[in-house]
Amino acid sequence: MIRARFRMEIDDDVWVTAVSTSFPEATLRLLTGVPRGDRALELGEIRADDPERVAAAVRRHPDVSNHETVYVDDRRLIAHYEAAEQGLYEFLWESTLPPEFPVVVRNGTMEFGLTATREQFDAFGTALDDSGRQYELLTLVHTDDTDDTDRLLTERQREGVAAAQRHGYFEVPRECTLAELADELAVDTSTASETIRRATARIVGQYLLNRG
Repeated sequence: MIRARFRMEIDDDVWVTAVSTSFPEATLRLLTGVPRGDRALELGEIRADDPERVAAAVRRHPDVSNHETVYVDDRRLIAHYEAAEQGLYEFLWESTLPPEFPVVVRNGTMEFGLTATREQFDAFGTALDDSGRQYELLTLVHTDDTDDTDRLLTERQREGVAAAQRHGYFEVPRECTLAELADELAVDTSTASETIRRATARIVGQYLLNRG
């Protein structure tokens, strides 16, 4: 199997493009989405300094209806709503691959994960190239039935390390701070630090063990 993560530009006529480019510092996360005819029922999250202001722009967009807030605090807002288009994951359905959530949108681009066989991944890449979409392959990991990575790290540790890698936390110099990484993971800085430290220690320990 192959696990990959992509970054892709969103079409200009998709509502989330207009909202995300109007609030480039905000992060919009599609937590889940279900098609219903020519519309989609979606559960979305906004992370921003003033999430209610961003949510107001979402509610005003003509392609969004029945927007209802289910959770809100100073930095996050979660709502369910109906969207008149399904462009965020339409290309995944066309490739017979189910969308993997969350789909993360920032300033007119989206990031999403994909798990596929070699054949499915090659077909998906071909479809992307043929579509003319602008995209970037962020990560690519090959796995097999004997891979014990899933047993090596907890789900939280895998999420933390993946986020740290995506945002350049391991780069020299670092491209994001621990506080920014903690915000991405929706945890406090001490939890983020402990998660990354423990995951890194396990990965290094496993590497040294395999090297013998």
